[in-house]
Amino acid sequence: MSANRSRDETMRNQNLAASLFVLLTLGTLSGLVAGKPQATAPTPHEAKSPSNLGGQMPTSFDQDVARVVANVDRIEADTLSQMEHASLDRQGQVHTLGKLLLFDKRLSVNQNEACSFCHTPETGFTGPIQSLNETTVSYPGSVRTRFSNRKPQSYMYAPFSPVLHYNDLQGDFVGGNFWDMRASGYRLQNPSAEQAQGPPTNPVEMGLPDSACVAYRLSQAPYRKLFETVWGTDSFTMQWPADVEKVCSTPGPPPANDQFPVHLSPADRSRADHVYDEFGLAISAYEFSPEVSPFTSKYDSVQAGKDRFTPQEKLGYELFRGKARCNECHRDGGPGEEPLFTDFTASNLGVPGNPGLQFYYESRPDQRGYTPNIGANIAGAAYVDNGVGAFLRTLQSDSGQMDPDSGWIKLAPKFDAKFQVPTLRNVDMRPRPDFVKAYMHNGYFKSLKEVVHFYNTRDVLPKCKADDPGEKVTCWPAPEDPTNLNKRQLGNLQLTGQEEEALVAFLKTLTDGYQVPSPQAAK
Repeated sequence: MSANRSRDETMRNQNLAASLFVLLTLGTLSGLVAGKPQATAPTPHEAKSPSNLGGQMPTSFDQDVARVVANVDRIEADTLSQMEHASLDRQGQVHTLGKLLLFDKRLSVNQNEACSFCHTPETGFTGPIQSLNETTVSYPGSVRTRFSNRKPQSYMYAPFSPVLHYNDLQGDFVGGNFWDMRASGYRLQNPSAEQAQGPPTNPVEMGLPDSACVAYRLSQAPYRKLFETVWGTDSFTMQWPADVEKVCSTPGPPPANDQFPVHLSPADRSRADHVYDEFGLAISAYEFSPEVSPFTSKYDSVQAGKDRFTPQEKLGYELFRGKARCNECHRDGGPGEEPLFTDFTASNLGVPGNPGLQFYYESRPDQRGYTPNIGANIAGAAYVDNGVGAFLRTLQSDSGQMDPDSGWIKLAPKFDAKFQVPTLRNVDMRPRPDFVKAYMHNGYFKSLKEVVHFYNTRDVLPKCKADDPGEKVTCWPAPEDPTNLNKRQLGNLQLTGQEEEALVAFLKTLTDGYQVPSPQAAK
């Protein structure tokens, strides 16, 4: 190794360590999990062949996908222009790099899907296609006939989540990223960085067969020099095998007998792994930036004394902190706490199953012989998502995350059917007032009003089946999985209709980008 290369390697390692330190100091997508069959699971219409996606796709599917891809391309082009024409300080460099990584569709197997395909700014960095939010809820991967089992989770404020740990005093897991907490953060000590590493190799998302393919594609990216500026000039000094392009254009998962199909020397494999870590860390840095986690909502303005709630919003906030018990899980901060509106734990709210999930139809091999719905012979339409419990039992997931602590396996039954408590910040962010978002891990709810009404009346209203008259208004279907059901903070809150509306009004004050009205405009 030359002296220059040695210095570059040392500098790269120092940069990695420095980034870790900064991210840890400043702040302590969705994939497959194993399911178990359950007779009471929702049963959609008779499954059709994978070629027509179960017959559930909206007629505007192709146009909607093309629109989002075009928007992603536009944002990437604008960011590349910024990189080329602006003088960036070190923080600006890593933030710009992270943004380019999130909006680069070349980092998927078919070079057609960026991370941001499922997480766009105008919807609070979650699903941007209304027709899918209303139907399949989950989004197609780079292989367009493959869908995951969950709604895209927002990554706004995600870097604030601590490394996943079990709190003995609470008897609860705290931290991590993803609905099932599986991006624990143990290896990089950064959950959001490890979350970013999930989608590229998840077969139902970006679909690459090997994490080394990310390094290979980055070595050809128009922002390669920026990556090298941030992480070291020798980042891509690897000897790629002759078939690397063919391998990286073959959808995952990799063959069982060849888990790392990009065949590299041990030294080059180590360097590719470093690049993959740096990929995740740069994305986390961008997510931590004010562009993604800005604290610019009306709520923040009110807390800063720059504005006031309306009477309805004020009532909603009082209910949030009192009678409605929202603040017990969606904490608005305390001494030394950021007002993140989550406690980073997990809970089973008793959400009904969503028959619209495309995942139910994916119980047979696709054209490449891959079956997304694990346990196809016994699950299929009866698939039940076990949430955190499934993660705790997982020794190796398709996207690489696994339970880092063997002592946690015995805790799995206590966390079956539980999902991470998400932040409520930007829960109502949408491109236009009539845009429909989906809520909860399976997207069963389509409005904040439905969510609040469910919290208030889950245990009061009679049970009914999906599509029965009165569903979501005068009756509720049974939980997808009643295991470990939360009966403490919801179910019978005894709120009036006026109080439900007030809670919704308060939740809307958590949308970032709020502009305090000028005194003249207020008049």
